Amino acid sequence: MKKALLFATTLFASLAAFAQEETTAVVVATTNSNAGLVALSAAIAIGLAVVAGTTAQGKAAAAALEGIARNPAAGDKLFTPLILALALIESLVILAFLVAFIKIPAATFGF
Repeated sequence: MKKALLFATTLFASLAAFAQEETTAVVVATTNSNAGLVALSAAIAIGLAVVAGTTAQGKAAAAALEGIARNPAAGDKLFTPLILALALIESLVILAFLVAFIKIPAATFGF
Protein backbone atom coordinates (compact mmCIF):
# COMPACT_ATOMS: atom_id res chain seq x y z
CA MET A 1 0.00 0.00 0.00
CA LYS A 2 2.80 2.39 0.87
CA LYS A 3 4.57 1.67 -2.42
CA ALA A 4 1.41 2.39 -4.40
CA LEU A 5 0.86 5.65 -2.51
CA LEU A 6 4.47 6.70 -3.06
CA PHE A 7 4.22 5.82 -6.75
CA ALA A 8 0.99 7.80 -7.19
CA THR A 9 2.39 10.80 -5.33
CA THR A 10 5.54 10.78 -7.43
CA LEU A 11 3.55 10.39 -10.63
CA PHE A 12 1.20 13.28 -9.93
CA ALA A 13 3.96 15.54 -8.60
CA SER A 14 5.97 15.06 -11.78
CA LEU A 15 2.99 16.12 -13.92
CA ALA A 16 3.07 19.56 -12.35
CA ALA A 17 6.79 19.84 -13.01
CA PHE A 18 6.33 19.19 -16.72
CA ALA A 19 3.34 21.53 -17.09
CA GLN A 20 5.48 24.59 -17.90
CA GLU A 21 4.55 26.65 -20.95
CA GLU A 22 6.84 26.39 -23.96
CA THR A 23 7.09 30.14 -24.60
CA THR A 24 8.35 30.77 -21.08
CA ALA A 25 11.05 28.15 -21.54
CA VAL A 26 12.25 29.77 -24.77
CA VAL A 27 12.39 33.21 -23.17
CA VAL A 28 14.32 31.85 -20.21
CA ALA A 29 16.75 30.02 -22.48
CA THR A 30 17.47 33.09 -24.58
CA THR A 31 17.80 35.57 -21.71
CA ASN A 32 19.44 33.37 -19.07
CA SER A 33 22.04 31.49 -21.02
CA ASN A 34 24.01 29.06 -18.92
CA ALA A 35 26.28 28.00 -21.76
CA GLY A 36 29.38 28.53 -19.65
CA LEU A 37 28.13 26.31 -16.86
CA VAL A 38 27.05 23.67 -19.35
CA ALA A 39 30.49 23.72 -20.96
CA LEU A 40 32.08 23.40 -17.52
CA SER A 41 29.83 20.48 -16.59
CA ALA A 42 30.61 18.81 -19.93
CA ALA A 43 34.34 19.20 -19.31
CA ILE A 44 34.02 17.77 -15.81
CA ALA A 45 31.93 14.86 -17.11
CA ILE A 46 34.47 14.01 -19.79
CA GLY A 47 37.34 14.36 -17.32
CA LEU A 48 35.74 12.08 -14.74
CA ALA A 49 34.81 9.53 -17.40
CA VAL A 50 38.36 9.47 -18.72
CA VAL A 51 39.90 9.11 -15.26
CA ALA A 52 37.48 6.34 -14.29
CA GLY A 53 37.88 4.62 -17.65
CA THR A 54 41.66 4.59 -17.60
CA THR A 55 41.69 3.38 -14.00
CA ALA A 56 39.31 0.55 -14.87
CA GLN A 57 41.29 -0.36 -17.98
CA GLY A 58 44.50 -0.43 -15.97
CA LYS A 59 42.99 -2.72 -13.36
CA ALA A 60 41.54 -5.02 -16.04
CA ALA A 61 44.87 -5.26 -17.83
CA ALA A 62 46.72 -5.86 -14.56
CA ALA A 63 44.34 -8.65 -13.61
CA ALA A 64 44.65 -10.29 -17.03
CA LEU A 65 48.45 -10.07 -17.00
CA GLU A 66 48.56 -11.48 -13.48
CA GLY A 67 46.39 -14.39 -14.60
CA ILE A 68 48.62 -15.03 -17.60
CA ALA A 69 51.72 -14.83 -15.40
CA ARG A 70 50.32 -17.45 -13.02
CA ASN A 71 49.21 -19.75 -15.82
CA PRO A 72 50.79 -18.99 -19.21
CA ALA A 73 48.66 -21.66 -20.91
CA ALA A 74 45.52 -19.64 -20.09
CA GLY A 75 46.70 -16.65 -22.14
CA ASP A 76 44.47 -17.50 -25.08
CA LYS A 77 41.44 -17.95 -22.84
CA LEU A 78 42.02 -14.62 -21.06
CA PHE A 79 42.61 -12.57 -24.20
CA THR A 80 39.01 -12.47 -25.48
CA PRO A 81 37.39 -11.48 -22.15
CA LEU A 82 40.09 -8.85 -21.68
CA ILE A 83 39.41 -7.27 -25.07
CA LEU A 84 35.65 -7.41 -24.43
CA ALA A 85 36.05 -5.75 -21.02
CA LEU A 86 38.32 -3.04 -22.44
CA ALA A 87 35.82 -2.34 -25.24
CA LEU A 88 32.93 -2.02 -22.79
CA ILE A 89 34.92 0.30 -20.55
CA GLU A 90 35.92 2.44 -23.53
CA SER A 91 32.30 2.57 -24.72
CA LEU A 92 31.31 4.24 -21.45
CA VAL A 93 33.96 6.92 -21.97
CA ILE A 94 32.75 7.48 -25.54
CA LEU A 95 29.15 7.69 -24.28
CA ALA A 96 30.13 10.40 -21.79
CA PHE A 97 31.91 12.24 -24.62
CA LEU A 98 28.79 12.10 -26.81
CA VAL A 99 26.45 13.20 -24.02
CA ALA A 100 28.70 16.17 -23.27
CA PHE A 101 28.76 17.29 -26.89
CA ILE A 102 25.00 16.88 -27.24
CA LYS A 103 24.46 18.89 -24.07
CA ILE A 104 26.50 21.94 -25.15
CA PRO A 105 24.47 22.93 -28.28
CA ALA A 106 21.23 22.20 -26.43
CA ALA A 107 22.09 24.78 -23.78
CA THR A 108 23.60 27.26 -26.22
CA PHE A 109 20.72 27.35 -28.70
CA GLY A 110 17.88 26.63 -26.27
CA PHE A 111 16.73 23.26 -27.59
